[in-house]
Amino acid sequence: MSFTESTETITGCNVRFMRGGKGAPLLFLHGSSGAARWAPFMEKLAESHEVIVPEHPGFGASGSPEWLDGMSDLAFFYLDVIDHLGLDRVNLVGGSIGGWLSAEIAVRNQTKLNSLTVVAPAGIRVKGLRKGDVFMWNAEETARNLFHDQAYAEQMLATPPSREGLETILKNKLTTAKLAWEPRFYNPDLHKWLHRIKVPTLIIWGDSDKVVPAGYGPALRDLIPNSRLEIIESCGHLPQVEKSDRFVQLVDGFIREATR
Repeated sequence: MSFTESTETITGCNVRFMRGGKGAPLLFLHGSSGAARWAPFMEKLAESHEVIVPEHPGFGASGSPEWLDGMSDLAFFYLDVIDHLGLDRVNLVGGSIGGWLSAEIAVRNQTKLNSLTVVAPAGIRVKGLRKGDVFMWNAEETARNLFHDQAYAEQMLATPPSREGLETILKNKLTTAKLAWEPRFYNPDLHKWLHRIKVPTLIIWGDSDKVVPAGYGPALRDLIPNSRLEIIESCGHLPQVEKSDRFVQLVDGFIREATR
């Protein structure tokens, strides 16, 4: 299935988009590694949905605006994106830092959301459960800690990034630090407002997640009314990559239920 790329200026920032498929709109918000390519799980989701994948301001080929100071700025920016694209009844899906961002958006304004899916999101703190410190890991540690199946890590490590790729990695890391350095991947106020989320919400976690432990899942489920938690076995921090078929099955089924 083909997809298109475009750059649009929103709130004074040039934003790169990838789009593919037809159907109800699905806005996917990426994690700290960015969204440089049209991934297999996006292709599968596009069989049933119009999949829209922006690169966040400060990441990849998108601009780095002066107004971006933290996660709150990014959440309000995406409310502008939803308005700019004319989206209504959109299915919002976010992974990792994108899952945290999706929750931040939903607590602010969910009037144009049909459903919310968050995949191993950061954003809250659970006593006794320590997140992995991605800022302290080298490239090999990062690859190995992202996946349960080390074949994915080996594949990631087997292809060294180009000079341009290294520049993008650095750019993404700098913006991630701006959003999540202190406190580490945590908004001390978010847990107080998650009760405001009223749209159907699916929480997905890998049981072997070394970045944000799966024990965060029940805590988040208890904070979001009527949310549903799905734990995927033998899976690390990126279910959409490592268990893409199961991930797409869960998301597709959940959106169908939410649209009834």
